Amino acid sequence: MRGHGFLLAAYVPGASLVHRAPLWLKFLLVVGCGMTSFLIADWAVSAAMLVLLCGLFLLSGAGPGRLFRAVRPVLPVLVAIGLFQWWQLGAPTAARIVLNVLVCVVAASILTATTPVQALLDGVASLARPFRRFGADPERFALTIAIMLRSIPFVAGAYTDVRDSARARGLERNPRALVLPVFISTVAFARQTGEALAARGLGEAEDREG
Repeated sequence: MRGHGFLLAAYVPGASLVHRAPLWLKFLLVVGCGMTSFLIADWAVSAAMLVLLCGLFLLSGAGPGRLFRAVRPVLPVLVAIGLFQWWQLGAPTAARIVLNVLVCVVAASILTATTPVQALLDGVASLARPFRRFGADPERFALTIAIMLRSIPFVAGAYTDVRDSARARGLERNPRALVLPVFISTVAFARQTGEALAARGLGEAEDREG
């Protein structure tokens, strides 16, 4: 399976101010943008926030091409949402909704582009540590995030490969030619991941308790 980009930018090594910022501060940026997106009522404010975040992303040393690749997967969905909202609620509301989604995507991309995956997972485990008293396992939570980050590009890549193959055979309009191979590849990937985890002794305790 050849490599494919997916939603959010991959880590870009660097020593910029954004790279050196504490992980908790970048987490707050993502959470703050997500919460603020529900409160903004003016599309111009959303546009200004998006411009600032794009500037921050470029300040980290990641080029505009990487930024475009990070948001490209969501653009078709945003176009559809924007057109529907324009029809239902008018252009200003449609623009605000689309821009707010882009704000969240770019904010999250700043986090992933300037933070090594292992540091990100360690940070997630640290954030989940206070919930250990309620029975949560921070390390398993971080492992779940790691598997998710690995699975998203695989599934996206599987769909793209199958779509290209179906198009070459003139079957791009056949749902079975698209869905079934992706489903089979995804199930095989899940089985391989489960076997790899079992080989490392993960999940055995729960099995014995069950």
